[in-house]
Amino acid sequence: MKSELIAHCGMNCNICVGFLRDKNKCQGCKSKDKKNSKYCSKCIIKNCEIIKKNKWKFCSAKCEKFPCRRLKDLDKRYKTKYNMSMIDNLNVIENKGIREFLKQQKKKYIKGGKVLCIHNKNLYDVK
Repeated sequence: MKSELIAHCGMNCNICVGFLRDKNKCQGCKSKDKKNSKYCSKCIIKNCEIIKKNKWKFCSAKCEKFPCRRLKDLDKRYKTKYNMSMIDNLNVIENKGIREFLKQQKKKYIKGGKVLCIHNKNLYDVK
């Protein structure tokens, strides 16, 4: 798993169906690829002025708005549909570091040398 595929919101793009699929593939939220613009150009979190101003890699508890309404809504949806919390992910990253977060993610989502997709529960080749 690649740390550059952890989005500003705490989503692990390594386990996202958009990244794992072959057709209309997303390169990850932090990609500079122009093809991703339709996926990310309107994302409130990716384009957050506070993140940009402070040059943070992720949403942070250092922000007075953390968690903002958009992050709370996203977190609620992912908790309900996929049993994953973006806010919990961000707290692990902030408190334990990206390496520990990736270690936890590998343990949870790498199964028999394949990646378990959070969205459709299919197994994909590790990319």
